Amino acid sequence: MHIKHLALALVAATAIGGANAQQFFRIGTGGTAGTYYPVGGMIANAVSQPGKIIATAAATNGSVANVNGIAGGSLESGFSQSDVATWAQKGTGMYEGKPNVPGLRMIANLYPETIHVVVKKGSGIKTISDLKGKRVALDEPGSGTLINARLVLGAYGIKESDIKPEYIKPNQAGDKMKDGSLDAFFFTGGAPAGAIAELATSGSGIELLPIDGPQAQSLRAASPFFASDSIPADTYKGVAAVNTLAVGAQWITSDKADADTVYQITKALFSEATQRALQAGHAKGKMITLKNAVQGVGIPFHPGAERFYKEAGVLK
Repeated sequence: MHIKHLALALVAATAIGGANAQQFFRIGTGGTAGTYYPVGGMIANAVSQPGKIIATAAATNGSVANVNGIAGGSLESGFSQSDVATWAQKGTGMYEGKPNVPGLRMIANLYPETIHVVVKKGSGIKTISDLKGKRVALDEPGSGTLINARLVLGAYGIKESDIKPEYIKPNQAGDKMKDGSLDAFFFTGGAPAGAIAELATSGSGIELLPIDGPQAQSLRAASPFFASDSIPADTYKGVAAVNTLAVGAQWITSDKADADTVYQITKALFSEATQRALQAGHAKGKMITLKNAVQGVGIPFHPGAERFYKEAGVLK
């Protein structure tokens, strides 16, 4: 009797794709001090549906760790820079010659992680082209910033051998700029960034170099995960508005994730209540909108997310 009931229950659950069973949906975020973690916690609370979907935010080492977790099945989903997600899915960039993750799928582009190119105020460096021969920090090996910096320099016809490169983090770069032993540094991350804000208020101040015009257009054509972005005036003290590029902070999952679950989660993310909570809860929450969700996408959408975006009229 029991066995027969169990068999029927299993058949019923399988027939509806487990839609009535409680689904656990983990979201890999980043370190607890970063932006991914608090945003992930807000999203997890907002998309959980009692008795149906339980979403939880997990602290991780960030983009690459989340991609690996999704590939290995220890996470159902996670946040990643759009470039890392694209390289992982296609086996290019930092995944060249390494095992790639063709099953990565997109839930939503969340908010821009902006490329900052920082120079000292009054340095006379006005464009990326002016960096030739200068001492420029590109961030540490294995970082997304380093790969972004190489692509940007390349678009302006600058090779690494044309500059004096240093491979250090932005906070160390800021210190070296203060003592006059560095001319410029790159940083990819949500604006305002703490290390840059601090530098803007200390000493003689900073300027940000634009990444725009034909060079930015050719970069976007070659690497569709780049989006146009701008840093408004006074985001950093005394710094004028500047046009630049950004990579998206993106919520990704696996092609193995249940389509109905992903549909329900995507729908919940863009409900009025969730949108209000995100706007009130975090500076970057204001950017998580239906319009931004489908920008700068370099990998295929998960069918559940795609179904929602088509219903909402933001995808054809």
